[in-house]
Amino acid sequence: MAMLSTLNRFSVRAALAVLALLVQSIAPVFAGPTGLQNPSPAARKKSFSQPASRIETLDQLREQIAARISQPRFAPAAWGVKVVSLDTGKTIFEHNAGKYFTPASNAKLYTAAAVLDRLGGDYRIKTSLYSTARADASGSLKGDLIVYGRGDPTMAARLNDGDYFKGIEPLVEQVVNAGVRRIEGDLIADESFFRGPPFGSGWEWNDLQWYYGAEVSALSMNDNAVDLFVKPAERVGLPCRISTGPTTSFVTFINRTRTVAKEAKAQIAVYRPVSENIIYVSGRLPIDSPGYTGYVAVHDPAKLFALMMKEALARRGITLKGQARAVNWQYREAIPVDFNKLVDLGSVISPPLKDIVREALKSSQNLWSQLLLLQLGENERQQRSRGAEEQGSRGAVSPQPSAISNQQSVTEARLQDAEMDPASERLGIEAMNAFLKEAGIAEGEVMLEEGAGLSRRDIITPAATVELLKFMGRHRLADLYIDAMPVAAVDGTLKKRFQETPAAANLRAKTGTLSFVHALSGYVTTLAGERLAFSILINNFYNRDRTSSVRDDIDAIAVMLAGFSGHSEKQKAEGSRQ
Repeated sequence: MAMLSTLNRFSVRAALAVLALLVQSIAPVFAGPTGLQNPSPAARKKSFSQPASRIETLDQLREQIAARISQPRFAPAAWGVKVVSLDTGKTIFEHNAGKYFTPASNAKLYTAAAVLDRLGGDYRIKTSLYSTARADASGSLKGDLIVYGRGDPTMAARLNDGDYFKGIEPLVEQVVNAGVRRIEGDLIADESFFRGPPFGSGWEWNDLQWYYGAEVSALSMNDNAVDLFVKPAERVGLPCRISTGPTTSFVTFINRTRTVAKEAKAQIAVYRPVSENIIYVSGRLPIDSPGYTGYVAVHDPAKLFALMMKEALARRGITLKGQARAVNWQYREAIPVDFNKLVDLGSVISPPLKDIVREALKSSQNLWSQLLLLQLGENERQQRSRGAEEQGSRGAVSPQPSAISNQQSVTEARLQDAEMDPASERLGIEAMNAFLKEAGIAEGEVMLEEGAGLSRRDIITPAATVELLKFMGRHRLADLYIDAMPVAAVDGTLKKRFQETPAAANLRAKTGTLSFVHALSGYVTTLAGERLAFSILINNFYNRDRTSSVRDDIDAIAVMLAGFSGHSEKQKAEGSRQ
C-alpha cells in the first residue's frame, strides 16, 4: 500500500523515542480518569515534558480519551472524535462522530485531496504573455502587453529569499527575449481566468484586511499582501515611521501613531477598510522599541501585480508609455478578447501541483487553498465544455445562454447565464462533492462552500474526515497527500508541537483554528506499529484559563494514540475468546 512506506518511515523513530522514555521508569503523564477531571494549568503544561504512561489495551485508551474530553470545563463545548485502524478497519474510538462541526482549516484536507485526485501531482499552472502586435526592429511594441494569469500562487517573496520581485523575473525575461524595449500601449494584468467574487464564500469582513484573508486573483503575487513596518521616530512626540515591503505607492497611510518614552507600553492598531487601499495605523511605540511588523492584504492585487511588473520592466530598461492596469472577468464579459489572435510572447510554468498542495497544507495558506479550489473549478468548466462539444458533434442542440426570447426580461436572461456559467468557486465545490461521493462519503456529511476553511458556514463530520483519510491512504497519490501534511515537531504548523513525545516525527496531520474552534486530523502510527487515521475537533469552547490552551488537550489525545502499545486486532481476538 502506498501509505505504508510513508508512515512507517516515522514509526521506527517514534518507537525508539518512546522506548527510551519508558526505560527511565518515571511516573506517568496521563493519570487515570479521576486525575483528569480538573488538572491544573501547571499539570497540563508538564504533561508533555514527562514520559507517557503505557496504554496497553483498547479499554484503557478509550477510557483515557473519554476522560480527557469529559472534563467539566468542556461542558458547554462539543467534542467530535473518531479514530480508526487503517490496518484492521476497526474503530478505536468515536464520540459525536456523526455530528456536524465547523472544521476551520481541516477543510484544506478536502481541497487538497480533490485537486490531487482530479488534476494529478504533476499538473502545472501557466502564466502567459501576449501582445496585440510584435515589437518592431527598434524594440517598440505598438500595442498592449498582456499578462494572463491562471492562478499560480508561487510568485511570493517568502519562496524567493525575501525578494519581492524575484517571482516575476522569469516573466520579465520573456519580454526581454521577445525584443521589447518600449511598450506604446498599456501593461494589462488580466485576471479574468477565474469568475466570481475576490473572496471565498462566507469569509468575514474582519479577516479580509490581513494576509490570511487576502483577495484571490488569477494573478497573485507575494500572497496578495504587503509587509507593514512601523518603527519609532528619532524623538519622543513624533509620529512613528511607516513603510511597506515592497515599497509602493499602491497603498496610502493615515498615520495616527506617536513615539513615546521608554517606559510606555507598545500598542499598534491597523485598519484597512474592505475594497480600499488606505491603511489606518494608530497607537504608540516606545522610542527604544524594535518596532511592529504586520502583513496586510491589498485590494485589487492584480493591479499591484501590474505596477510591480512595470517597475521590474523598468529595471531592465523597458519603458511603458501607457498605463499599468488590471482587468477581471466582468471586464472581459464586456470587452472580450480572442487570445488565439494575439501574439504569444512566452509563458512561465508553476512548480508541480504536489509542491503547491504541500505548501498550502504545511503553512495552512488560505489564499493558496482557495486558488486550488478555483483551479479545480476551472478544470471542471473545461471538462463540461468538452462534454458539451462532444454532445453537439453527435447532433445535440447546445443551449445558447445569451439568447433572449421576446417574453424573457434581461434580468431573467442574466440569471440564466449565471446558472449556465457559474463562478469558479461553485464549480470547484461541485467537482469536490463528486470526488467525495467516489471516496465513499455520503451526501450531507460534508458541506463546504470554499476551499480554505475560513467560512463558519463550512460543516463536516469527524466520520467524514476519517473516511477521506482512509480513502486517500490507499489512493494512487497517497504518498503525495500524506507528505503534504505538517509533521509533528518537524515542520509546518506542527513544528513547535509534540516535542519529545511519541508523536514527534511520526504524526502527520492538518491543524485548524478559528475563534472557539480547534481541530487536528491526520495519520499516526502507534507504538505497536498500527497505522491510525483520526479526526479530533472541538467547537464552541471558550477558554477561561489564559495560562493554557485546549490545543494541549487535543495534543494529549494524539500522544495517547502514538504511545498506544496494544493493537486493535489483538483486542478483537481476545473478545472472540470470551
